[in-house]
Amino acid sequence: MNEIINAISAMTWVEVVAVLASGTYVVLAAKENIWCWFFGIIGAAMWAYAAYAFFGLYIDALLQLYYVGISIYGWQQWTKHSKSQHEIIDDLNDFENSKNLNISKLSLNDNFKIIGGGLLLSFLVGFLFDKFTPAASTYLDAFTTVFSIITTALVTRKILDNWMYWIVIDSVYVYLYASRAGYLFALLNVVFVIISIFGFLEWKRRMKVNYSLK
Repeated sequence: MNEIINAISAMTWVEVVAVLASGTYVVLAAKENIWCWFFGIIGAAMWAYAAYAFFGLYIDALLQLYYVGISIYGWQQWTKHSKSQHEIIDDLNDFENSKNLNISKLSLNDNFKIIGGGLLLSFLVGFLFDKFTPAASTYLDAFTTVFSIITTALVTRKILDNWMYWIVIDSVYVYLYASRAGYLFALLNVVFVIISIFGFLEWKRRMKVNYSLK
């Protein structure tokens, strides 16, 4: 316990900003609030530096840079669908309400393809980083990175299944960062697991409402 307390008290401002911004992103994403992408950009940029400089998780650092780009894309997608439905009534309303891209669900076959392809790619990436770099926990790092990239793409399209993937990914992240003494990052991922459960239930409820209105 003292080790955990000392590690948290020694955290840099970069880590603190990364944790707070990333936590805000997940909460807002669960609420379908487009501002989630703004905090995603800030959190991912800070997390990339921390993963590389402090924890030796090189693959995760690359993932966070991807998050910066995909957050910009997600913001554009949610805004575009909002404006195409309402025209340009009020830019502020477009930012706060990105509801016009309806939530949908993957088929069982699509999920099997994602899982199979993701596992294969995770092994290949983990093998390459294990063989050619001094990166730590390469296979677990590759697993969380590959599936995070896939799942973030699902978020940008408002696919309900994304929350189930996040539950698994964030659970692995808890172990991964705890094993590297990144205890606050590990704790944040515990929170992410809980939020992902509520996010799944909320999106499922909204999807049913959307279909009932058609």
